[in-house]
Amino acid sequence: MTLPAGIKDDFPLLDQKFCGHQLVYLDSANTSQKPQVVIDAMANYYQTSNANVHRGSYELAVKATDALEGARAKVAQFINADSPAEIVFTKNATEAMNLLARSWGQANLNANDAVVLSEMEHHANIVPWHMLHAEKGIELRWIPVDKSGHLDLSNLDCLLDGAKLLSVTAMSNVLGTLNPITELAKRAHQAGALMAIDASQYVPHVPTDIAALGADFMVFTGHKMLAPMGIGVLWARANLLEEMPPFLGGGEMILNVTKEGFTTNEIPWKFEAGTPMVGEAVGLGRAIDYLTDLGMANVRQHEVGLTAYALRTLTERYGDKITIQGPTEPAERGGVMSFLYGDVHPHDVAQVLDQKGIAVRAGHHCAKPLMDVLNLSSTTRASLYVYNNESDVDKLADALATIDDIFSF
Repeated sequence: MTLPAGIKDDFPLLDQKFCGHQLVYLDSANTSQKPQVVIDAMANYYQTSNANVHRGSYELAVKATDALEGARAKVAQFINADSPAEIVFTKNATEAMNLLARSWGQANLNANDAVVLSEMEHHANIVPWHMLHAEKGIELRWIPVDKSGHLDLSNLDCLLDGAKLLSVTAMSNVLGTLNPITELAKRAHQAGALMAIDASQYVPHVPTDIAALGADFMVFTGHKMLAPMGIGVLWARANLLEEMPPFLGGGEMILNVTKEGFTTNEIPWKFEAGTPMVGEAVGLGRAIDYLTDLGMANVRQHEVGLTAYALRTLTERYGDKITIQGPTEPAERGGVMSFLYGDVHPHDVAQVLDQKGIAVRAGHHCAKPLMDVLNLSSTTRASLYVYNNESDVDKLADALATIDDIFSF
C-alpha cells in the first residue's frame, strides 16, 4: 500500500501561494504541517471538553482527564511501550532531554563519570550534558562521524569503557543518517551503560518499537509528527522513572505537601508539575491516529522512494555543482537533504527558493559540532514528509536552476 494520492489536501496550510507560486513546503525536519483532523480535534476539545484535569469530580473535568490520558495511551501504543505510565509529557524534546539530564543525570552522575555522545547530535542532546560537565565535572566522549556520514564505531568499546550513559540521535537532522540503535543499545548495556535516544527525527518517519530498539530512555517531539507545538515526550523504563527524582515542583507532581516536606505523585505525573498541555496532547493523539491510519511502514516506504528520486534528480541535473551531505543510499537515511549549491551561500540559496514559493531551511541546524566536523558554517536543507511528492522535488530542482541567473560562478 502507498500513501493516498490526495494526501496533500488534508493539510490546509499547503493550499496557499507565496510570491505568486504555490507553496512547496520542504522544512518538515524543522516542523511539520498539521492535517485538518488534528486542527479539528484540538478545536473540538476546547469547544466541548476544556477543564483542568485530575482535580475535579464533575463530568467535564473527567472528560478532560480522559482526553489527556487517552492521548498518553496512544503514545505508548505507537512506540510499543509497556505502559502509559512510562510516557511523560513535556513541552518538547529539548525539555525532555533536560529532564533526563537534570533528574537522572543529577542523581546518578558524579565527577569524571562519562557520557558518550556522537558528533552528529542536535544541541538539545549536547548542551544539557555540557551543563552537567560544568556543574559536576562529568566527562563527555564523542563518537566520530566518518566521511560517508555514518558513525565510526571502530573505537566504540573504548569510548564506552566505564561510561554511565550513551546518548545518540536515531536519525541525524543534518545528514539524514539512520543510526544502528539496536546495536548501540546492546553494546552500551554490555559495557554497563544505559542508552538514551533522541528520536525527534525518527518517530515521525519510521515504525518505532521501543522494546525492539532496546534503549532505556527516548525523547521525541509532537510538532515534527503532524501534532502541535508545545508537546513532547520522555519515555523511560518504569523502574528508572520510579528511581528518578522530580524535575519541577508544584501542582500535579505531588501527593501531599506539609510544612515539613512533600511526597511525590506516582509516575508519570511525578514529572508533570502544574497544569498540563491537554489540548496539545489531544492534537498529538489525533496525529498518531492519522499516522497509524496511513501505516508507518507506508510512511517509511514513501520517504525512501521519494528521497531516492530527489537524490537522483538533483545529482543528475546538477552534478558536481550540488553537494548533498550524508549517506548516498536512500535506505540508510531519512528524507533530510542538506546541500551546498556551487559557491552560493546557503542563506542566499534559501532566499532564492523562497521567491519561488519553496520553503527550506538554511543554517547550522542546531548542530554546530557536526558543522565543525564537516568544515562548514551552514547548509541549505530540504526535508520531506508524507505530504511531499515528486512534483515538489521537480519544483525544487527547477528553482535551483534560477540561481545561475542571479549568481555567476
